Amino acid sequence: MPISRTWQVVAGAAVVGLVMSLTAVAVAGPWESGQRTAERVTAASRDARLAAGAGKARGSGRRGASAPVPSPSVEDVLVGLDTSPPGAATAAGTPLPTTQGLTKALGPLLKASTGLGRLRTAAVIDASTGKALYGSRAGDAAVPASTTKIATAVAALSLLGPDHRFTTAVEADGDHRIVLVGGGDPTLTARKAAGGGYDAASLRTLADDTARALKKAGTTKVALAYDTSLYSGTALHPIGRNDNLAPVTALMTDEGRLDDTSYKGPAARVQDPAGAAAGTFADLLRDRGIDVTGDPVSGRAPAGATPASHLAEVRSVPLSALVERMLTNSDNDIAEALARQAAIAAGRPASFAGGAAAVRSALGALGVPLSGARFTDGSGLSQQDALSASQLAGLLVLAASPAHPDLRSILTGLPIGGFTGSLSTRFTFASGATGRLGAGLIRAKTGTLTGVNALAGTVVDADGRLLVFAFLTKGTTDPAAAQDALDHLAATVAACGCG
Repeated sequence: MPISRTWQVVAGAAVVGLVMSLTAVAVAGPWESGQRTAERVTAASRDARLAAGAGKARGSGRRGASAPVPSPSVEDVLVGLDTSPPGAATAAGTPLPTTQGLTKALGPLLKASTGLGRLRTAAVIDASTGKALYGSRAGDAAVPASTTKIATAVAALSLLGPDHRFTTAVEADGDHRIVLVGGGDPTLTARKAAGGGYDAASLRTLADDTARALKKAGTTKVALAYDTSLYSGTALHPIGRNDNLAPVTALMTDEGRLDDTSYKGPAARVQDPAGAAAGTFADLLRDRGIDVTGDPVSGRAPAGATPASHLAEVRSVPLSALVERMLTNSDNDIAEALARQAAIAAGRPASFAGGAAAVRSALGALGVPLSGARFTDGSGLSQQDALSASQLAGLLVLAASPAHPDLRSILTGLPIGGFTGSLSTRFTFASGATGRLGAGLIRAKTGTLTGVNALAGTVVDADGRLLVFAFLTKGTTDPAAAQDALDHLAATVAACGCG
């Protein structure tokens, strides 16, 4: 890309990217989760500073410090969403990228980068037409790592719908026994306030309502059991105990984390999340005047529950918000819960194997080509998972399609380069001239395992065209260098009109 155009792209990058992001979210629905609200405020302030700074560096068109930075109209940005063939000009005169142009820009980087491993795959697709614009071993199966969560999200949303919620309930079993019934909500919280501005269902609220219902019925002394029968199979991931994931159970609070300061990243976990949650619930009931005798025990809710036996319940935020949180923070606990919920919806066992089978079946039903694909979990922690760059990019095209508005939270949940989630420290000014070209323009899911790195998402190129990309590599020895190489590829797409 010519040096003379660099500041032009930097100046417009965050502004155009923000409008594209807000446009996608507007299609998805209201700003109902804390992640969306925080993203909107943070992005707006950073974009204004970035655009203003770029104008000063150019030495022309500079505005005063207090002057507002203009944003392009939605109509201007949406010219990139028509259906003109690649290489043609849109009605507004915006050229579309060509295979030749992208090959010239990306080919040398894929070949020469020392940060990438021996397997290097890439795919770039036009978001509106689904036309494959560039591919390098795009059909070769590779370990997708956490980009697997994109497939999990597609399956869960298509099977359950974006408005679906998970319910944690308390049922009466006779006059003096109650059962806490796990509904598979990994974000159920026992803390006084939900973390990170996230409006999770509260175990404290459930205790309030349960104590009130018991006292109304004249009961102040009960035994407590807890029911985790919604899920089946082993709770421990095949990789074994790991701070990236709690044992997968239908009942847990705060993802089983012993770290009470954050919901992001690795943390020590309790090894019996359901028992720990039930113990906390018993203590909360005692604090509210209910005498809980003995320790909670594993049990089953009574068959044929009636309104009279239903004491209380709390419901998770909508599935669309859970998907956003999962993708933004690369949340493994939510991912495994959604795979199991997909299995239940598909009539399969709610286990690792059942979830993997449900994801594959759901993608097949949507017409996704699955040659070479392999699913063993919902989070991508397993090196046995396999997806190609073209399959990952195709899933994102599906999420962008007007025919599938139920999948839109996949796009709004992708981290934004330089702003949110697992991309908050990437595509910044600290990452170099090429890297920062992606700030505000690139939304992508990251993937990292030992020797494996991946990046899959959307990008607005220099001509305002919305493209989908996926880059996967295996055999890396330096994770930081591999990330930089993938970021360089994505930022090159952002900087390249490639007409």
